[in-house]
Amino acid sequence: MDINVGDIVKLKKQHPCGSREWEVLRSGADFRLKCRGCGHQIMIARKLLEKNVKEIN
Repeated sequence: MDINVGDIVKLKKQHPCGSREWEVLRSGADFRLKCRGCGHQIMIARKLLEKNVKEIN
């Protein structure tokens, strides 16, 4: 799966704020994602992210 910095990914489950869209800030073995709804940032393992991605914009 080709996910790059700056991409917007839509995940299967929504964040507690109600948004499903996340912006990719860093890629590698782990990804840093920023919620497009509330701005919360998380680190997530590549394997887990690739499993939970619904769509890449």
